[in-house]
Amino acid sequence: MRRSPKLLLFFLILVFGITFPLWPNSPLKVVSISFHGYGTNYYKHLRLDELTNNLAKYRNRMNLFHQIFSRDDPNHLVSLKAPHPSTEPGIMFVQTSDELNPSPLAKCAVESAARRNPNKTVYYFMKGFNGNISAYQKPEFNAIPLLSSIPNVVILPLNLDELFSSTRLADWYKEVDPDMEEYWIYVLSDACRIALLWKYGGIYLDTDVISLKPLEFQNFICAQSENGANGAALGFTRSHSFTEMCLTDYVENYDGEAWGHQGPDLMTRMLKKWCETDNLDNFLDKECKGILYLSSNWFYPIPYTNWEKYFERDRWNKNDIENEFSKTSGAHIWNFLSGHYETQIKGSLSLMEYFFSKYCPSTYKSLPK
Repeated sequence: MRRSPKLLLFFLILVFGITFPLWPNSPLKVVSISFHGYGTNYYKHLRLDELTNNLAKYRNRMNLFHQIFSRDDPNHLVSLKAPHPSTEPGIMFVQTSDELNPSPLAKCAVESAARRNPNKTVYYFMKGFNGNISAYQKPEFNAIPLLSSIPNVVILPLNLDELFSSTRLADWYKEVDPDMEEYWIYVLSDACRIALLWKYGGIYLDTDVISLKPLEFQNFICAQSENGANGAALGFTRSHSFTEMCLTDYVENYDGEAWGHQGPDLMTRMLKKWCETDNLDNFLDKECKGILYLSSNWFYPIPYTNWEKYFERDRWNKNDIENEFSKTSGAHIWNFLSGHYETQIKGSLSLMEYFFSKYCPSTYKSLPK
């Protein structure tokens, strides 16, 4: 049967228009694709110049090309132009343990940040993640498919050698013995946040910070108590002098046996040095040499000494809660203390249930009744 030249031409445009953008330095730009995801989610937001009428068919074709161009190793995905903080700064979270099914609080932290900031990419670096989302579709890995389904969430492997390379932390990481460190997960997290901000810039949040309001890209640190700062919520431009100072102090004055020495204490002493003061409270909600020092209500509305308040039952009064946290951008839940507290969120009518139901509804829906 003789085939129509027009049909053949259409087929060639369709195949090469989809295939060529996957190759580096491709000369053809028949199809314009914007990747917002990782692994099998790279097709989430696609803009086609002409072929936009049938997304389902296009998605199947992308899956086919993915299978063709992937390497023999099923856990290795073809490298695609997915968002990365090196080219697209965003909000960053870090999982420094090998946990692949993080806590409901961690899931809520990532989800709430994404929902409150729909125009920003939210990066979740996971140390145990191998980069292949399709490998974590089993029920026991419910967090990865849940979070990766959110359009502006990108889950990335946490490669510590790569992250610390070209920083003062590289030699420290080679020499330190994790087995001898009492607070290894925490001091490693302290190192990661500084390296991420210095290398890429953007906003860093701990995985126990529930976002209540949108965040702006700006240089900021938040007070956690009188004359004391904390690093659970930070914002800095790339290669900022302050984060460079923190990297130097982290290595030169490292003390892994002292709780908080590399975290809140480091932020406090570096900010005092930066502002040339012994009283940081003089700078509350003011700029100090280009760094905004936020008062505690921005991220630490409830101090760590009262962390149980988040879990008190029968406190759900919408108007009272919204008034109480009207000036709060993110609520730090103090997981170092609250993580050992076993309680059921659903049905508790607590602050936690209110936060989960409003700011991370997908995570809330997945909670046991």
